[in-house]
Amino acid sequence: MPDQDATSLSFKLVYYGPAQSGKTTNLLRLHDLLSPELKGEVMTMETKDDRTLFFDLLPLGFRAPSGLLIKLRLFTVPGQVAHDGTRKAVLSRADGIVFVADSDSAQETNNGEAFQSMADNCHRVGLDFEHIPLVVQFNKRDLPSAVPEAEVRERWEAAPWPLCFAVALRGEGVASTFEALLRALYRHHAEALGLAREHGISENAFVAGMLGQTGTPA
Repeated sequence: MPDQDATSLSFKLVYYGPAQSGKTTNLLRLHDLLSPELKGEVMTMETKDDRTLFFDLLPLGFRAPSGLLIKLRLFTVPGQVAHDGTRKAVLSRADGIVFVADSDSAQETNNGEAFQSMADNCHRVGLDFEHIPLVVQFNKRDLPSAVPEAEVRERWEAAPWPLCFAVALRGEGVASTFEALLRALYRHHAEALGLAREHGISENAFVAGMLGQTGTPA
């Protein structure tokens, strides 16, 4: 469950996937694209070879009609196998996940192993993998070697999670992936947290507030 007190509610969202699939790029493009009421700086810790070692933190937030401050904390995990302990630590207490897959046909095995690692690590840190809000994004759609979209859709058609396609370097599909996760997050937590009943915020208003869209619906 998200962290909550009398004045604020904080959700933790994690971008998970194999090394160099575009997790960090998604967060950097999101920071450029979004304009909620409250948007902090991106913090990055990197190794000497410029791969993400720990996480990127992208705090976002807005106020509900009730005055409740709703915040998001966005993280990425390191994709390298050697950092599995760090991945578990970052994944701990997550409220939602984006799995960023690499569309390159040569990366299919790495994608599968990373997805299984994510499922295993969710269980290890006490997350309910079968019910946690999750979106699957296939990034790098501009690669000549990308698996055709129709083939990806056919493989994932039985999966219960929203499926998105992106070219994160160009910002394509980044916001729509994020929106899909926000909607899944709202639907999963709204009743228990009284988001509509106590705080006057609908699913569309929740999404609009986080995206920084003007004329936020009630």
